[in-house]
Amino acid sequence: MIEEQVILVNVKDEQIGTMPKLEAHEKGVLHRAFSVFILNDKGELLLQKRAASKYHSPLLWTNTCCSHQRVGESNIKAGKRRLLEEMGFVTELKEVFSFIYKAPFDNGLTEHELDHVLVGSYNDDPKINLDEVENFKWMTLETVKSDIETHPEVYTEWFKIIFNEYYQRLVNA
Repeated sequence: MIEEQVILVNVKDEQIGTMPKLEAHEKGVLHRAFSVFILNDKGELLLQKRAASKYHSPLLWTNTCCSHQRVGESNIKAGKRRLLEEMGFVTELKEVFSFIYKAPFDNGLTEHELDHVLVGSYNDDPKINLDEVENFKWMTLETVKSDIETHPEVYTEWFKIIFNEYYQRLVNA
């Protein structure tokens, strides 16, 4: 199997090349990514617990899904693709903002991403892909915020950063 490539970008989100995903994370090179936040009609966020087989951050809670766009793939199309692959459903998504963050991990890898945050709505339970996702749960935004403050070790590094950015923009909107 050919290793997935990520799209290297500059701070203006202009493509400047591609690189194998693991190499980009080893070198901490800025690349394009997306994060999907799915909310239900009760205002609860759908979280996933990453599968034990993940090469970093296994068994940690994170946003509904996230990944990297493929060359020529729009942010929305990429989000829908990964939502179906990991959570077993597709819904309409809209991009609400993008920003750059950097999150180093204990294993020497670094996420350095220009992240496009996508939001959608869904009211049923997902049909999770157990190769990707260990479990799921719905939580209110206030409960997520409080739980991250109390138990930061059970969440992925990037989710803590992205959730804070999302929450601040929501509160200040």
